[in-house]
Amino acid sequence: MAQTTEHRPPAPARTPRTPRVHRAWSVAAVTFVTIIGAAAFASLPGLLIEPLHTEFDWSRGTIGFAVSVNLALYGLTAPFAAALMDRFGIRRVVAVALTVIALGSVLTVWMTAAWQLVLFWGILVGLGSGSMALAFAATVTNRWFTARRGLVTGILTAAGASGQLVFLPLLSWLVEHHGWRPAAVTVSLAAIAVVPFVWLLLRDHPADVGLAPYGGEYAEKPAPVTGAARRAVTVLLKAARTGPFWLLAGTFAICGASTNGLVKTHFVPAAHDHGMPVTAAAGLLAVIGVFDVVGTIASGWFTDRFEARRLLAVYYALRGVSLLFLPLLLAPAVHPPMIFFIVFYGLDWVATVPPTIALCREHYGEDSAIVFGWVLASHQVGAAVVAFAGGVARDVFGSYDTVWYASGALCAAAALMALVIRRPGRTDGLTLR
Repeated sequence: MAQTTEHRPPAPARTPRTPRVHRAWSVAAVTFVTIIGAAAFASLPGLLIEPLHTEFDWSRGTIGFAVSVNLALYGLTAPFAAALMDRFGIRRVVAVALTVIALGSVLTVWMTAAWQLVLFWGILVGLGSGSMALAFAATVTNRWFTARRGLVTGILTAAGASGQLVFLPLLSWLVEHHGWRPAAVTVSLAAIAVVPFVWLLLRDHPADVGLAPYGGEYAEKPAPVTGAARRAVTVLLKAARTGPFWLLAGTFAICGASTNGLVKTHFVPAAHDHGMPVTAAAGLLAVIGVFDVVGTIASGWFTDRFEARRLLAVYYALRGVSLLFLPLLLAPAVHPPMIFFIVFYGLDWVATVPPTIALCREHYGEDSAIVFGWVLASHQVGAAVVAFAGGVARDVFGSYDTVWYASGALCAAAALMALVIRRPGRTDGLTLR
């Protein structure tokens, strides 16, 4: 009898495991918690101006300069954050960034000179927060999700506003009842408390745990990228030769000036100048964070249906009008017109982001993400300038009224700049040679 040979099929290629709840959701949850923790240090600067001025007799311009360094470094570091994560991994970069933030915040407790505030809060916290920035959420979403990317991006974007809602009332209560030092320590603890979650639960890539991205196919983890930073600079130099880049950067600089630089930094001390308790003013800022989420989602819906540059013009015009009325609304108590301003302004807070991203995509294609990173840097530089200038104006004029009116005029200029942006293929002399 002839011997038969059994032919076995070849071993199948490595296939990803399919857990009931995909690991991508736990990674997204850790990212959400991390961004909420990061919102603590973003919430504090506006609460520090009056206490530091009272205790150290530093001018508001000096304190505003430290905040401006923080905002500027946040923006200028952001375009390179993705390159750092590609080179060293998400987990390492975020853990180190949170540790640097915690260190910079806690060291302010022992400071005795203004230059130390610039070093600790401006440089250390600025570099730490910039190393996370929007690149953290974008990198996690791109690596771990193929399906539901829009949903996850929206949730992670909302985490910043949610964190503001959580921490602002708490930090303002600490500042008013126990002084600014416990508030600074709280920020430090919030940052360092997230580090173990990042280190133990976050993974750089689905392949690290033998999984495919959520809704996608398994792929091996790519090798570390070493030329991403060079590409970021190359794309900047290329985009800087075009007119739309400067118009987008200019409008977004005014966006940062009229939000992070002005309202987030100076609204609380300005309201306190009119007799409003710090806790009440901080509560109003937290409400802005709530309506910020609603306005951003709505703006994304509008951007899919209407021309982006016209949306930008409307947003900036409405924001400018609201800022012109704000000096008339500040009072010792919260009244209905002020609540209307908070809701209206909150809906417009970052409504400019979706149409700005859409315009970057229209004009710069596959380089649009990097171009938007540099446009975001201009946003933070604009915020930094007004954070400093607002404090100087308060020292010189004795009130913030001039700052509100000037910001309203800048928003009107941004509305006109948005309308000048042409559709791709119609440069009309806007390409710089």
